Amino acid sequence: MCGIIGYVGPRPVIPVLLEGLRRLEYRGYDSAGVAVLAEGQIDVIRALGKLINLEEILASYHKKPEGIGLGHTRWATHGEPAERNAHPHGDCKQELVVVHNGIIENYHHLRASLEAKGHKFRSQTDTEVIPHLIEEELTKGHSLEEAVRRALAQVEGSYAIGVFWAKDPKKLIAARNQSPLVLGLGEGENFLASDIPALLPWTRKVLFLEDGEMAIITCEECKIFKLHDASPVEREPVEIKWDAAMAEKAGFKHFMLKEIYEQPQAILNTFRGRLDPETGQVKIPEIILSPEEIKSLNKICILACGTSYHAGLVGKYLFERLVRLPVEVELGSEFRYRDFLIDENTLVIPISQSGETADTLASLRRAREAGARAVAICNVLGSTITRESDGTIYTHAGPEIGVASTKAFTSQLTALLLLVLYFGEIRGTLSEKERKRIAKALLKVPYQLEKLIEKLHPDIKELSYQYQKKRHFLYLGRNILFPIALEGALKLKEISYIHAEGYAAGEMKHGPIALIDEEMPVVALAPQNHHVYEKMISNIEEVRSRKGNIFSLGTEGDGTLKRVSQHVLELPACDWEVSPIIYTVPLQLLAYEVAVRRGCDVDQPRNLAKSVTVE
Repeated sequence: MCGIIGYVGPRPVIPVLLEGLRRLEYRGYDSAGVAVLAEGQIDVIRALGKLINLEEILASYHKKPEGIGLGHTRWATHGEPAERNAHPHGDCKQELVVVHNGIIENYHHLRASLEAKGHKFRSQTDTEVIPHLIEEELTKGHSLEEAVRRALAQVEGSYAIGVFWAKDPKKLIAARNQSPLVLGLGEGENFLASDIPALLPWTRKVLFLEDGEMAIITCEECKIFKLHDASPVEREPVEIKWDAAMAEKAGFKHFMLKEIYEQPQAILNTFRGRLDPETGQVKIPEIILSPEEIKSLNKICILACGTSYHAGLVGKYLFERLVRLPVEVELGSEFRYRDFLIDENTLVIPISQSGETADTLASLRRAREAGARAVAICNVLGSTITRESDGTIYTHAGPEIGVASTKAFTSQLTALLLLVLYFGEIRGTLSEKERKRIAKALLKVPYQLEKLIEKLHPDIKELSYQYQKKRHFLYLGRNILFPIALEGALKLKEISYIHAEGYAAGEMKHGPIALIDEEMPVVALAPQNHHVYEKMISNIEEVRSRKGNIFSLGTEGDGTLKRVSQHVLELPACDWEVSPIIYTVPLQLLAYEVAVRRGCDVDQPRNLAKSVTVE
C-alpha cells in the first residue's frame, strides 16, 4: 500500500503522475516512485522518504517519455522502507512494471517457485512476485491482459494493481481484489488511481472497479472484465461532485469517520494469511520465538500508552484466560520510572500505532536491559519500537490520519487475539475445538461490523442530539469490556471535550454512584455472552433507581436490557473473545457524532498529537 496513479494520453506524463501522488500524500507513505516509457524502454525512478525527494531526482531526468506511466507511494508491509522496496517493481528484463496495494498471502511459495525457474528478485516485497508471474505467462504467448489474468489466478490475498508493458505500450492493465481502485475517464486520455483525489485535476467522471475485476485502459476507452473468465462488464460512469478536501476523505466529512468505516477491512488485513479457518491455527513467523522459549515464559508484561494501553488491558483478560499466563499491563510513562520484576522468562509486548511513542520505547529499552524478550504490536514497519524488538506483529491497518485512534485500536485487539491463539496452541492451553470456535468468531467480525455500522450509525447520529450539551458521562463495563468502557470514555474526552469516566461497573458503588442524577448519561456495556451479565443488569438497576440516563449496548433481542434502559443499541450476538472489537465501534461513532454536533475539530482535537514522541 498505499497510493496508485496511472495515466495514458497525450499530456506530459511525469507532471501528471507527480500531481496525482501529491494528492494522495494524505494517506501516508515512506517512499515513492514512477515508471515511464522513454525511447522504447521502461525507466523506473524511486526515492525513499517524501515526494520532494522523488521530484528532485526527476528534475534531472531529461528523456522525453511517451504518454503512459504509473506512480506509487508506498506504506511498507513487506520489506523495510528502502529505495529497493519502493514501487514500481519490474520483471527480470525490466520490460514490464507493476504497482500494487494490498498483501499477497502466498508470496513466499510463489517466490520460491519463481526462483527455481531462474527468476531474480531485487526487493524484499511481496509485490515483486506479480511482475514475474506475468512475465512467465507472457513467455507462453498470451496477450498482456490474459497474462495478467492468469498470473492473478495464482495469487492469494488482496490487491489493487496497475501494469504496463514496453511491448504493448498503448495500454494500462488494472485489477482489483479487496483493495480499492478507480478509473478516471477523460477526453482522449484515461487514468487509474487508488483514490478519487488523484483524479480531480483532470476529470470528475469515474468508474469504480469491483472485487474480481480487471480493466484495459487506453487513450480511447476503459473496458472492464471479470477476472475469473474474462467476460465483459457494463458499468455506467459516476460523476464526482465532491470538492478536493472531501475527496481525500472518500466522501466522508472527516478522516476519523472514514477510518471508523475502514475497520472491517483493517481487521481482515490483520488476520488474513495468519489464521487458518479450518484448524484455528495461527502462523506468525515474525515473532522469532521458538516453541521452547514460549513454553518457558512465566509472565507477560504489556507496555503501552493511551488507547494502546486499553488494548493491552483486553489482552490481559485474553492471555490469562486462554493461555494461563499472568499478565501485567503497564503505562509506559509509569513503568520507566519504577522498580519492576522482569527477567529472561518474561515476554514484553510493547503496543504502539506509530512505533515511536516515547514512553513506550523507553520502557521497552529498560525491559530489554533486564533480559526480557520482546514482541511488538505496531502499525508502522521499520519504526523504532519494531527495530528494538525481537519480532513484530504488524497490524496492517494502513495510515491512520485522525488523531483519535479507531482502526489502529481494533487492529491491535485483533493482533492480540492472534497471539493468544498462537501461544495457546503451543502451550497446550487451547484445544483444537476451542481454537476453531474462536477462529470462526474472528472470521465473522469484519462482516458483522460492516452490517453493524450501516445499521447503527443513523440511530447514533439521532441520539447524539440529545447528548451534545451534557457535561459529564459515565461508561460502565465488566470483565473483558471494562477496558472498552475506558476506551469509550477516552474517545469522548478526546474529540468532544466532554468530561467522561470509564469504570468497572462493580466499582460504581465505591464512589461514582454519588454523581448519578437525571443529567448524567451512563453508557452501559451489557452483552449476554458472559457470566457477569446478571451482575451488569444489577448495576444498571442501581443507576436506574437514582434516575440516571441509561444508554445501553447489548445483544439483539435482549428484552431485559430494553426494560431497564432509556436507549438500547442492539449488537449482534458474539463470542466473548471478540466482543471488545464489536462493542468498540458504536462507542467510536457516539463520540464522533457528539463531537460533530458540538462543532469540534474531530480530526485534530486541541492539545493532542497523533504520535507522542516526547516525554
